[in-house]
Order: sequence, then C-alpha cells, then structure tokens
Amino acid sequence: MNNKIIVICGPTASGKTGLAIELAKVLNGEIISADSMQIYKELNIGTAKPSAAEMQDVPHFLIDILSVDLSSSFNVSKYVKLAGECVQDILKRGKQPIICGGTGLYIDSFINNTRFAEYENDLEYRQWLEHFSGVELHEKLVEIDPASAGRIHANNKKRIIRALEIYKITGRTKSELDRDSRLAGSDYNFIKIGLRYNNRDLLYERINKRVDIMLEAGLVSEVKSLFEYKDNIKRIGAIGYAEIFDYLDGVCELEEAVQKIKQNTRHYAKRQITWFKRDENTRWLDTDGQDLSKNIKCLKNI
Repeated sequence: MNNKIIVICGPTASGKTGLAIELAKVLNGEIISADSMQIYKELNIGTAKPSAAEMQDVPHFLIDILSVDLSSSFNVSKYVKLAGECVQDILKRGKQPIICGGTGLYIDSFINNTRFAEYENDLEYRQWLEHFSGVELHEKLVEIDPASAGRIHANNKKRIIRALEIYKITGRTKSELDRDSRLAGSDYNFIKIGLRYNNRDLLYERINKRVDIMLEAGLVSEVKSLFEYKDNIKRIGAIGYAEIFDYLDGVCELEEAVQKIKQNTRHYAKRQITWFKRDENTRWLDTDGQDLSKNIKCLKNI
C-alpha cells in the first residue's frame, strides 16, 4: 500500500486551502483538515471554513466534527487518533491523503507519531489558574518547564494551563513526557510543503483583506447568533469571535474590534511562521503574489 502523505502548511491566509484542493484534483486526493477552529460546526465565517462550492467536490475530513457547546472536549491526542483513522481509510480506497492546515501542533504530532498518555484533569486547580493572566502563568511555566514555555506563547493561556496541570498531576514536565512519547517513527512517508511569503507585507495585506471579506459576509451576525456560547468560544481562543463579542458587549466600537481582529490575526501568522520554520524537512514554496495553481504541474510528481 502507498504510504505517502502530503502535508500543506503555512500561516493563515497564505493560500493553503486553494493549493490543497487543486493538488487533490490532480493526484486523486482527499483532504484532512489540520485546523483547530474549523472542527467546530458553528464557527464558519470567522474561521474561513471552505464552503461546499469552494471544496469543488473534493472530500474533506475533520471539519465540523464538534459543537461549541463543548459537551465533549477536543485536544491534540484526539486529533492524532482521528487523523490516523482518516489516513488509513483514504489509503485503503486508493486515494492520496493530503493534510492541510495551520495548526502546527496537530501536524507535527501526527508526523512525529506522538503517543499521548491519558492524564486525569484537576478541574479545581485549572479553575484557580484561570484567575491569573497569561503572562503570569507563562512566567510560572518558565520556572517549571522552560522547554515547553519556549514553545508556548504567553497569549496561549489554554496550553499553558494544561502544561501546568500535567506537571501537578504527574510530577513530570510536559516536555519530558512529550520526549518520552516519541518512541517509534511513523509508518508513513511525509512530504511537507510550506507556503512562504518573502514579502511579509503581502501576507498582511491578504490577512486584512480577508477580515474585511468576513465582515461583508456577515461575521457580526454569525457571532451574535452564538452569544449563548460566548464563554466557551472565548476559551477556545477563536480569533474574530472574542473581538466581536467585545463589540456586542459594548466594550469597544466595531471599527476597533475589526482592527483588533486584523492585529491578532497578524500576530498569529507570525507565530505560525516561527513554528513551521523549525522543521528542516519542509519544502518551501514561495507564494508572493503568485497564482498557486500554476505550481500544480511542478508538484504533480512529488
């Protein structure tokens, strides 16, 4: 059985989805999403989730698999398990699996065949940690687990809390447990393609334009319809939603909320670029102002 898996990664708004769809049409492929926000059924406009028309009849997996009511939680361990099941199914049917997304933790955990132990939760400790700011929690993580602190941004409060919780429960740092989990190599041959903008301003222009398109498409109405889930959506860190909730709560004007979405999205793109640049096995595709579909022929024989 063919064991080749193509991975398309890069920062938000870089053109990953379009390239993956064109490549899937050429290679008889099917796409597995690696986007931590597009898994939620109710988050559509603000996550730039591809519509049925945009998918062009190419099968997509791991999109719309969970509700924002968070009746069941989702994490990287579950992603790796589900992605593995999707890959097996796609390969058995003689198709080409293509993993596409910008959530680096999901992608790298699957590529590295990371094995996750199931840890108990300490809800009381977690709730206590919620009272601290992300910066304060990050400083605490630096003292306990500097390796994990170096990989987790101070704004990512959810991941910082989980790392601290794991240490409290197990007495070992998350970085130690992650290192131990990589006991075996993967059975797959990964070809990782990264989309890169040498001119960062061009990427930021795309981000700003995409946010404007989201507003025109009805982002405010979408967020308003999800108001009862406000706390859950803020907790999962969906950019574009928290900012509009603040506008709806009267914390800021709409224009200020829009500018915050653009700024937070640009900062997120920077973090994604930093993450993906660490992998020396990534084949970089320069995309500054190019029509990515023109690169399909040169990618056809990868």
